Amino acid sequence: MGKYDTEKLRNLGIVAHNSAGKTSLVEAILYNTGMTDTLGKVDDGSSSMDFEEEEIKRQATLSASLNHCTWNDYSLHIVDTPGVSNFLHDTRRCLRVLGGAVVIVSAISGTKSQTKQIWNWCDQFEIPRIAFVNKMDKERADFLKAVDDMEKSLGARGVVVTMPIGAEGEFKGTIDLVNMRARLYDFDGKGTYHEADIPAELRAEAERLRELLLEAVAESDDELMEKYLEGEALSEEEVLRGLREGTLTGVFTPVFCGSATANIGTRQLLDYIVTCLPSPVDKGIQIGAKPNSDEPVERQPSEDEPFSAMVFKTINDPYAGKLTLMRIYSGTLATDTVVYNPNKDEKERVSNILELEGKKQVSIKLAAAGDIIAVPKLKVTTTGDTLCDLKAQVMYEPLVPLKPIISFALEGKSKADEDKVYTGLQRLMEEDPTLRVTRDEETKEMVLSGMGQIHLEVAVERLKRKYGAEVILKEPKVPYRETIRASTEVQGKYKKQSGGRGQFGDVWIKVEPLPRGSGYEFVDKVVGGVVPRNYIPAVDKGIIEAMKHGVLTKNQVVDVRVTLYDGSHHSVDSSEMAFKVAGSMAFKKAMNACKPTLLEPVMAMEITVPDDCMGDVIGDINSRRGKVVGVEPQANSQVIRAEVPMAEVLRYAPELRSMTSDRGMFSMDFSKYEEVPSHQTAKILAEFGEA
Repeated sequence: MGKYDTEKLRNLGIVAHNSAGKTSLVEAILYNTGMTDTLGKVDDGSSSMDFEEEEIKRQATLSASLNHCTWNDYSLHIVDTPGVSNFLHDTRRCLRVLGGAVVIVSAISGTKSQTKQIWNWCDQFEIPRIAFVNKMDKERADFLKAVDDMEKSLGARGVVVTMPIGAEGEFKGTIDLVNMRARLYDFDGKGTYHEADIPAELRAEAERLRELLLEAVAESDDELMEKYLEGEALSEEEVLRGLREGTLTGVFTPVFCGSATANIGTRQLLDYIVTCLPSPVDKGIQIGAKPNSDEPVERQPSEDEPFSAMVFKTINDPYAGKLTLMRIYSGTLATDTVVYNPNKDEKERVSNILELEGKKQVSIKLAAAGDIIAVPKLKVTTTGDTLCDLKAQVMYEPLVPLKPIISFALEGKSKADEDKVYTGLQRLMEEDPTLRVTRDEETKEMVLSGMGQIHLEVAVERLKRKYGAEVILKEPKVPYRETIRASTEVQGKYKKQSGGRGQFGDVWIKVEPLPRGSGYEFVDKVVGGVVPRNYIPAVDKGIIEAMKHGVLTKNQVVDVRVTLYDGSHHSVDSSEMAFKVAGSMAFKKAMNACKPTLLEPVMAMEITVPDDCMGDVIGDINSRRGKVVGVEPQANSQVIRAEVPMAEVLRYAPELRSMTSDRGMFSMDFSKYEEVPSHQTAKILAEFGEA
């Protein structure tokens, strides 16, 4: 923006679990600050923030969107973040660069596990928060219960600043406990209200909550504490100062209330956003490092410092091109400026600077420390990169993407689609670093991995809408392995001698099992030149080729030792090719005689669940042939560590969600291969026989 003082900037995210009312609150803020002419609604698709087709269809925020507004001469950059568990990675990336957050607590359902995860990230990034208890006009709304739930589930100390007048159908407005005045609303959607005295029946409760507020703000400041203990009244200005101090230091979380869809309490919330949440100056020095060095580099949030910024999001549009979203930490950025990307060791030209207003883009000439902007058509810059002044280089630590937890195989609906799929997926992965695409060399499948089934389904929908590529999602094949349980000695003889130059190779090998994880070992014990030295590597190659396809499921063979100890050759007809074929023939014959068995991949899982769900989840792990290796208690939850066969957890994400009412989370990594139980082997072989 440039024209605003950095001290009057507020960068904030609106965060919570899905359906708490985040987007509705942003729409109310935009309407009250004059950015929109009408109050956008999620339910009817008129929201200016949820504008992607997939979001309108699901009536949920699936990708963080940006807007900005002004309030009382303060400039606000607002990020509306996803609350659906499959898309919280986008919320996390945004929090990395934000200064503050408004946490929405539902007056009906309180907080959920997604809000707890977001709260923990706010702790990690040291983000001050205020809370807004939403939906006070809805059935079953209970303000104090919601505050209590917030305190218990998030470990927060909630300090009520505005309390409701009534609830559900009787909700009439709010009471500000700082100035002890009531606001009674007209419920006209415009946020119209008039001030009044506190209703007599609520006076005692208001005074009780105000006393708790005064205690909290006094604790945040020694001077205020002394005055409070001496029985002196704190002025409104002193209470606001204490509120700000307590919020910035994380001593407590101020709590406000209202209804986003009815536009009740929004203006009060805006007043306290600019009062309580930090400016970039309050956040202080940003510490990075000199590129290719551990030497720390500091940047002040000032226009006088060299330019530096961090990229936190990329948006690809098939028509408009690539948009790179960044938070400026220091200095200024003007159009037609060349900046440096230390992550890629490349220069980039900034030809245009944009402010995002939902899906709208507005060009500006200059941006300064604290601003959140978008730059179109950068060539090499991706999410997580730093941009800086070439003559004053700094690199900020990028955020490591979360690991994908579910995978599906992809198959183009037609040959024409297959040609578009990879290009489209590359663009989607630029936007979303948690999406991964791999080609499984064994199964020959293209595998798409992400944070959940809905995440992958949305990616597939966007692939079709944006890039015209239609694909089918299928459960990926499990990469089984084969091995042996017994030893044998066999001959492999390849003889093709029927006139002219023939082929002759003859080998004797011993095949025996190795401990799990040993791989393959080839031992040469040939004596007397029965197999010439120059043909022995060919035997090894033939065996390795034969190991690529076992005898049970045609999967790779592992954990075997092959010893070449005898054979014969022909002075004219022997060749490398003949001995390679002989080695392959011998190994295939040996496999059938060595009690072949099947190995399956086992995943190491870490599952975080509420206390009340632990028994069900452990029972489910046992039913999946899994083994619990440890349980670690955390606040209101348990972390279960287990080893479970991959075949049993290909669709674990939706099943865990169902077991825990969407309160559980998990991650998993490959651990090892283990032998498949005999009864399970028969079932797997039957499936392979049908394929």
